[in-house]
Amino acid sequence: MSNSAESGKFSWPIALTLAVLILAAAAVFVFLRLETWPARTIGQGTEDIERLGRDLRSAFIDIAHLQPRITINNQTVVDEAASPAAELATLTKQLKVKREFAHTWAGSSKRIKLSGTFVVKAGFDLRQDVAVDVRPDEILIQLPHAQIVGVEEDRVNVLALENGLWNHISGADLQNELAQLPEMARKQALEIDLPAEAEQELQQQLNKRIHARQPIRLVFTSAIPTESPTPIAPK
Repeated sequence: MSNSAESGKFSWPIALTLAVLILAAAAVFVFLRLETWPARTIGQGTEDIERLGRDLRSAFIDIAHLQPRITINNQTVVDEAASPAAELATLTKQLKVKREFAHTWAGSSKRIKLSGTFVVKAGFDLRQDVAVDVRPDEILIQLPHAQIVGVEEDRVNVLALENGLWNHISGADLQNELAQLPEMARKQALEIDLPAEAEQELQQQLNKRIHARQPIRLVFTSAIPTESPTPIAPK
């Protein structure tokens, strides 16, 4: 009877030993997970960043036909390739200008009045350095400021050609006035800050094309152009 009672009693030393062993095992498991967490996190983060680098390369090829130099964590993973196009136009706007010329000599006056419509393009000079630096907290894209990259004649109207009695309009007079119209369109585009609109347009295109957790920041590496030669393409 006494032996049966003793066998039914709860053994506290054995239970305490089991509890200690369970807690020790749990502590070892937690320690191992914490020890390997940085490596696992870095590995996953590196894969995500490298995938983002490939997406950036594809986006620039699609948008600008350009393969920029892409750097991830201070390591170049994609070298810059030559672009088949020297310029990228991201914004196009139609502008109208008018010009009037009058000259009086010995009481005789001549007058020329013209109007023109031009397609002005703002964009980026791809011959300059374009680089992408992918960081864990942001994506830095270095490129030149946007500028006027093209002025194309759409239509020119001669509103008035008035000769004086002895002060006549010459061919040189008319050619000089016609040559001023595209320059006026270019200056008008600068006055309304068309290059800044082109920079904003590029930012929007990249945001739509690249779906990343990090914000995209454009860093311009050249001075803002004010008076630069512009190629004029006749209609």
